[in-house]
Amino acid sequence: MDVLEAAGGAAAANLLAPAILFFALGAFAGWARSDLAIPDQVAKTLALYLMLSIGFKGGVEARASGLSADLLTAGGIGLAMGFLAPFAAYAALRAVCRLDRLTAAATAAHYGSVSVVTFAAGSEYLRAIGVEFGGYMAAVLALMETPAILAALIIVGARARDPATPYKPQLWREVLLNGAAVLLIGSFIIGAVTGERGMDRLELFVGPLFQGALCLFLLDMGLVAARRLADAPQLRASMILFAIVWPMLSAGAALLAAQASGLSIGDATLIAVLAASASYIAAPAAMRVALPRADAGVYLPMSLGVTFPFNLIVGIPLYHAAARLLMG
Repeated sequence: MDVLEAAGGAAAANLLAPAILFFALGAFAGWARSDLAIPDQVAKTLALYLMLSIGFKGGVEARASGLSADLLTAGGIGLAMGFLAPFAAYAALRAVCRLDRLTAAATAAHYGSVSVVTFAAGSEYLRAIGVEFGGYMAAVLALMETPAILAALIIVGARARDPATPYKPQLWREVLLNGAAVLLIGSFIIGAVTGERGMDRLELFVGPLFQGALCLFLLDMGLVAARRLADAPQLRASMILFAIVWPMLSAGAALLAAQASGLSIGDATLIAVLAASASYIAAPAAMRVALPRADAGVYLPMSLGVTFPFNLIVGIPLYHAAARLLMG
């Protein structure tokens, strides 16, 4: 009960955060079929800005703290979760949601990979309530982008078991050199190399402007999420249930691993947020190339229309309350 009460109070406070309210505004506008729209190029620019800021700030903080055991521990947990979770998710999607093999594998890849914006929202939530976390968590975020996509390819045996999906060299470029991973890792390295000197030059760009960019991006995400749900009449109750329950199970597993490894409350919370999040940038792009016959009308509405808003509004405070209980 203590966890539920704490999570309930935190969730109520989180609902009044500007970023969450802008997401709600976008969702309402999308549901009401308003003509409000964020141009695609603007949305992409905002996404690039958020990834650059997260990576750069993480690199600066990681340099200040040095190569630590916590970084290696958190990275190890993140890699293990990113690679192993899709196998369990695939089995659940086949058994509970009755998805076909290819769609289940593609959906599992989304739930093993991560959401940059969910991570950004979780980081800002922790900063708002005064909880410290390691800057190296941005590196963990980057590490968790691609293992799930590789796991999905193993699940379906890409070339051998799906004749309609021949080997495509560009797939590996999509997986290993996708823009999100390159920018996150590159920005992290630049931040680590330049340190405080670099932060002095970019402080205005990656600091005070971040919240405004996040609000505008979440406004667009609200619009997209509402419209995805409206265009997904085939989304069954079992799929919606999975999109809510699975993130909590993944977060719970990550928190237990974090507790056993002795991570701080802030780091444990962000590991849980990452494990619970679902990709809507790297995974969809890779799955379009790897598994073109998988049903995007299933995995995109589930990850973006259900899991993303659930984590944003309820999940992040819930995972932090659970981390506080376990680590406290």
